Amino acid sequence: MRRIIGIFTLALLLTGCRAEQPPAPTATSPSQPTAEVFATSRPQPTTTFPGEQVFMPILPGGEIATTPTTEPAITSTSSSPAATPEPEYPAYTGPPLNRDGIGLQIYLHRQDVRDLLRHLEALDVGWVKVQVSWKLHEPRPGEYDEELFSELDRLVDGANGQGIKVLLSVSKAPEWSRATTEMDGPPVDYGRFEAFMRYLATRYTGRVAAYELWNEPNLQREWNGSPLSAADFVELIRRGVAGVRAADPAALLISGAPAPTGINDGINAIDDRAYFRAALAAGMAGLVDGAGVHPYGWANPPDSRAADATQASSSHNNHPSFFFADTLEDYHMMLVAAGAGDLKLWPTEFGWGTFDGLRTDEGQPAAPPPGSEFMADNSEWEQAIYTLRAFEMAHEWSWVGPMFLWNLNFTAALGPEFQEVGYSLLRFDGSRRPVYRALEWREGRR
Repeated sequence: MRRIIGIFTLALLLTGCRAEQPPAPTATSPSQPTAEVFATSRPQPTTTFPGEQVFMPILPGGEIATTPTTEPAITSTSSSPAATPEPEYPAYTGPPLNRDGIGLQIYLHRQDVRDLLRHLEALDVGWVKVQVSWKLHEPRPGEYDEELFSELDRLVDGANGQGIKVLLSVSKAPEWSRATTEMDGPPVDYGRFEAFMRYLATRYTGRVAAYELWNEPNLQREWNGSPLSAADFVELIRRGVAGVRAADPAALLISGAPAPTGINDGINAIDDRAYFRAALAAGMAGLVDGAGVHPYGWANPPDSRAADATQASSSHNNHPSFFFADTLEDYHMMLVAAGAGDLKLWPTEFGWGTFDGLRTDEGQPAAPPPGSEFMADNSEWEQAIYTLRAFEMAHEWSWVGPMFLWNLNFTAALGPEFQEVGYSLLRFDGSRRPVYRALEWREGRR
C-alpha cells in the first residue's frame, strides 16, 4: 500500500457567483467509492462535477467559534521570544455532540487494524462504516475471499471491544451474477443478493449493528446492466432484508442512499429526490429501519440553501442537491408526505472536500483533480468548521440518525489524482488535518 496510517506520530502509533448552467451529465457524486479500491492495484481516477476556483469565506454565525484554539506551547530553550503557535484547528463550543450520532467511514484493506481502532478511539466515534464490495468478497459462487474477510473480522471484533457499532455497506454484484461486466450493478437474480446478505448476517450475528443495502442506485455506474428503476431497487432491498433477518433479526437495515447529482436524464442518473420519492411509493419505508441519504455540500456551507439570494461558492450552487441542509430537509418532507415521518434518515456519507494542506510525493502542494475543482473553494479550516456545524445541526433534528463522515483515510490507498482523498481526515503522511483535531477536541470530550 502507498502509505500506512499512523496516529500520534511521536509514538509511531497513531464551490459569490452563481453558476449559469447546470453541470454536465457525468452522473457522479462527491465521493466515488469504487470497489477496486480494495484491490492490490489502484483504480483509474474518477471524476465529479466541474467547478471554478474561488475562495469561500468562513461560515458566519452559529455556535462554532471562528477564533482557533492552540496546542499547548512547547517550552523553548532559546533566549529569543517564542513565536505564537499557529492555530491548528477551530474550536467547537456548541452543545456536546452525542457519540452515538457520530460515525466515520474507513478504508480497511491492508491497513493496521490496531491503528484504525486508535483513530476511532481518539475521535470518540460511536459508529464505523466499512464498504463491502460483494464482487470482491465472493469472487465465485459460494467462495469467499478470506483475506478480505479476516481483515473485516478483526475490525468488527476490535470495534465491538471499544463499544463502537459497525455499519456494513454492501453493493457491487460479482461479474458472475450479472448480465454485463461493465461498470457495477445488481445481479440478474436478486436471490443471489439475499444469499450473500444471509452469509454476512450469519458470520456477524450480534456483532454488526446495521447493514446498508446498496449504494447510490440512481446512478448508471452503480446500476448498470438494467434500466434505472426505484421499484427494482426496492425489490432488491426486500431480498436483502430477508437475508439479514433470517440470520440476525436484531440487526438494523438501512436503504442504500441515492446520489445527489442535479442530473435527471434517466440514463446516467435519476434525480435523487425523484428517485427517493419513487422508492417510497414502491414500499421502501415499510422494509427498513432507516433511510440512507448522502447530503454532501460540495463547497456550500452547511447552513446555506439553494434558494439563498447570494452564494459563497463558485459552482454547484444552483440546485438543492448540492446543499447539505436542503437534501436532509427535502428527504424528511418526502418521508412525512409518504406517512413515514418516524423513519429516521441515516446520512451514510457526507463531508466537504479540499486539497488544501495535501502534498504530493515530491512535496509539492496537491491540487484537486479535473472534475473536482470545486474543492479549491474550501480550505482545511473551512472543512473543519463545516463538518462541526453539520454534526451540530443534525443533532438538533430528531429525525436524523447516525451520521457517517466520509472519510478517515483513503489517503492510505489513493494518490492526489483521486478526489476521494480531499475528504480524508488524514494527510498522505498520516498527519491529522484540522477537521480531525476539531472532532478529537470537541466540547464535552476533554
